[in-house]
Amino acid sequence: MTGSNQRAELLSLLWIFAMLNYLYADVIGLMDASLLRQYLAGRVDAIELTPGFFFAAAVLMELPIAMVVLSRLLPHRASRWSNVAAGALKTIVVFVTLFVGTPTAYYTLFAVIEMGCTALIVALALRWKPPGALRPAA
Repeated sequence: MTGSNQRAELLSLLWIFAMLNYLYADVIGLMDASLLRQYLAGRVDAIELTPGFFFAAAVLMELPIAMVVLSRLLPHRASRWSNVAAGALKTIVVFVTLFVGTPTAYYTLFAVIEMGCTALIVALALRWKPPGALRPAA
């Protein structure tokens, strides 16, 4: 297996890790009685849960789901830059959510892990050399 394939697999694996964190943060949020009441009322803090909100949330969650596959299937250059863009966007979005309402301790923990993971994706993708690129001698 080439270094490029290993990098693609690592990026894909990191997107899976990020997705599991996104999902479990949402699952725990549904078990949080105070949040569940807000969900059922159609408003969480200042956010109204409209069809438009849910569509935007679906798009934001589809991005990392797609990156699991795209990291492996796209040619090097397209995969590299899509990982940089998607990782940067998801890092920023999660960061912004920390300032909407009052985040719980468990949400903050998941958010820090998610941001660390997506920032790592960006860093790894930026350093990802094309197949056949010369590497300096050790």
